[in-house]
Amino acid sequence: MAFDDLEAELSLLINQMDTPPGDPHEFYLRVMEKLNEFKALGLPLPGDLVHVEKELEKYFAAEERRAKKR
Repeated sequence: MAFDDLEAELSLLINQMDTPPGDPHEFYLRVMEKLNEFKALGLPLPGDLVHVEKELEKYFAAEERRAKKR
């Protein structure tokens, strides 16, 4: 995939962060997919996307802890 295509998809994904899809797992998978594409091309990882990935990981960890308490 060309860098311009990745850049356009990344822009679309970042715009969706304001109103992410209803399923946070789906959104997380899309973020991971984009990061993996950047890694595969040897490009620097966009800081915003890395931050979103880490925040989603924290969210899922907290959800898991809440589920275990039930």
